[in-house]
Amino acid sequence: MNTPAEYYQRDPDRHPPALTPGYKTSVARSPRLAPISLEQSMSEITGPTFGHADIGPLDHDLIRNYAKTGDPIGERIIVHGRVLDENARPVPNTLVEIWQANAGGRYRHVNDRYLAPIDPNFGGCGRTLTDADGYYFFRTVKPGAYPWRNRINNWRPAHIHVSVFGASFSQRLITQLYFEGDPLIPLCPIVQTIPDPTAVEALIARLDLNASVPLDSIAYRFDIVLRGRRSTLFENRLEGN
Repeated sequence: MNTPAEYYQRDPDRHPPALTPGYKTSVARSPRLAPISLEQSMSEITGPTFGHADIGPLDHDLIRNYAKTGDPIGERIIVHGRVLDENARPVPNTLVEIWQANAGGRYRHVNDRYLAPIDPNFGGCGRTLTDADGYYFFRTVKPGAYPWRNRINNWRPAHIHVSVFGASFSQRLITQLYFEGDPLIPLCPIVQTIPDPTAVEALIARLDLNASVPLDSIAYRFDIVLRGRRSTLFENRLEGN
């Protein structure tokens, strides 16, 4: 039995450093000592796996999966795209989860005290599995911007939190999706922690009118790239190349 190949190291020039004082909560959360470099183990380069039995029929539809008395309030949108790795290969049958504020900018969370009202028909959470080509899609409402106490007048741009499990724990990615044309993106202290402007661009979902539903929903395209896996030697040849 061949041991699965390791994954590429994350590029520190594209990921924000742990300590970024402009984003105040990173000061308390960042490690005080340098990280230790460890070889990837079997527990990190394999699993977990998910199947269609883990997903409900409305889990991907945030307009309907929490509705009690009608549709939620807000701009109806579709978020869709493909999950690929750094070798441009699709990542099939992987779990994609999202969570977000409602159209007024408020989360359904006990600690969210923003004055915007709770939408009784919007839960703000969804999940789906990618297909054989790595494709996924969600239907939801566009989240609103909201204030936060980083500084006196900081506002988070409209965003959706995204979690992708990938084919192993080493590929696991938790990130945020922003929307094309939002003037709050370059002003956000969290976005400003990202050192590479091209990495910021990769976090912005692009308007996709070809996938929009006329008189119903505007679509945004958001492709997700996970870590690539190194090639392995099998019978003196490179597998997968």
